[in-house]
Amino acid sequence: MPALKLRSVEIALFVVVALAMTYVTWGPVLAADNPGPQKMLAHNVYFALNEPTPANVQKLIAACHNYLSKHPGTVFYCSGSLSDLDRPVNDRDWDVGLHVIFKDRAAHDAYQVHPEHLKFIEENKPSWKKVRVFDTDATQS
Repeated sequence: MPALKLRSVEIALFVVVALAMTYVTWGPVLAADNPGPQKMLAHNVYFALNEPTPANVQKLIAACHNYLSKHPGTVFYCSGSLSDLDRPVNDRDWDVGLHVIFKDRAAHDAYQVHPEHLKFIEENKPSWKKVRVFDTDATQS
């Protein structure tokens, strides 16, 4: 029986050493391939219109959908009008919100110079009283 016990200890020690050697050999390679949560870029734009009529609000939302919703690297897109939710902490100095989450900074940067984005700005800028942009380096837990 003692010989069998020693054999089990030897096997266990071998497994531990093999796992340690695997970690030392492959750990840095695996860590380089997966550096942790990837930073996405959340791009939030709030438009205040010169004339915020319901028709003008809908026109800008339609332009957002048409020009800004299908860019490469987009993880999430939506746009819409100011909610009727009115709390003391809510900023209500805008009419249309645009929310785009890009898979990374490179996708956002490509979007900024994309002809469809530039055409959206050219066609709609005259209707804007004020534009505020909030960009966030975002990660998921």
